[in-house]
Amino acid sequence: MEIIEYSSNYAKDVADLFYCSVHAIDSSAYSAEQKNAWAPFPIDYVAWDRRFELKRPNLLLINEQLAGFIEFESDGHIDCAYVSPKYQRNGVATSLLNYVIGRANKLELKSLYVEASIVAKPLFEKLGFVVKKENRIIRNEIVLCNYSMYLELKP
Repeated sequence: MEIIEYSSNYAKDVADLFYCSVHAIDSSAYSAEQKNAWAPFPIDYVAWDRRFELKRPNLLLINEQLAGFIEFESDGHIDCAYVSPKYQRNGVATSLLNYVIGRANKLELKSLYVEASIVAKPLFEKLGFVVKKENRIIRNEIVLCNYSMYLELKP
């Protein structure tokens, strides 16, 4: 596993990974209608490219293949954290989150926060994040549930 800084030559791969990751979620957590609202098709690669240039996600590669990505903002916000369905349950998300926690500690941040999906919530809890509140997000007239979570960092 190798974590690298974002490079624009990965833009399409990262956008595709996001789409595939969302659509691979078990339908008991989010319905097909919810997944389509969350990650619509066709993928807007121009919008994703603009986003990635701003957010500059960290990418995790396994054997030079994109396995996951995470967006970490200087105020401690984790905006996106996604793993390719091919690499799920292989420590990719944990590695990305531990990397971000390490960066946050170097920046001497007091806490991290995230809006975690139903399926990501258990991983964040395992790493010490606490649920602050449940959210109902409306996308394309469809309601999605996620959780505002935070992690107090040790000085």
